[in-house]
Amino acid sequence: MASLQSWTRCFTRWILLCCCCCLPLLLTSPLPPKGLGGPAHHACRLRKINFQLPYMRNRTYTLAKMARASDHDTDNRLIGQQLYVNIKENNRCYMMKRVMEIIVKDVLLSEAQDQYPYTREVAQFLASMTSELSRCKFSGHKEHVEKNLEEMTSKMKKLGVNGKNKAMGELNLLFDYIEDACTDISKKGG
Repeated sequence: MASLQSWTRCFTRWILLCCCCCLPLLLTSPLPPKGLGGPAHHACRLRKINFQLPYMRNRTYTLAKMARASDHDTDNRLIGQQLYVNIKENNRCYMMKRVMEIIVKDVLLSEAQDQYPYTREVAQFLASMTSELSRCKFSGHKEHVEKNLEEMTSKMKKLGVNGKNKAMGELNLLFDYIEDACTDISKKGG
């Protein structure tokens, strides 16, 4: 019976020790700020490494340069600040994801893929970034996004074959806009 009392006293002291020492540590440990942890915060972010691959940057810029050489339309622009009209900054990555999807599907994987070298490689690279952004969702109302995308695609269709060529000639702009919109600003300096 004495050993049971001894054991009970020891167990009680152990519980008190845990409650007095460990519980305050658990309660005072910092928690991540609400909304910053978990996948939702990173859903609209690309890893900076995507843009530090000189091989893919070179391929993308070379393809754009070759396509621009045969683009004689200097009045129209498909990829530019006009895509951001009425789009909040926190939704710009979503916007660029949608532009990337259109360019890959309607331009790079169309009949134009056989016109220039590197087209398939660039299409696969952009498609992989689109896939990485698959959980990126728009916050708010999408009317402005749809309107801006419709203006871009209708302008591209109106220009016909030259519209696809112009889109390919602006791949360097697309690359830069994606990098600006979809990577953390704090990582740009470092």
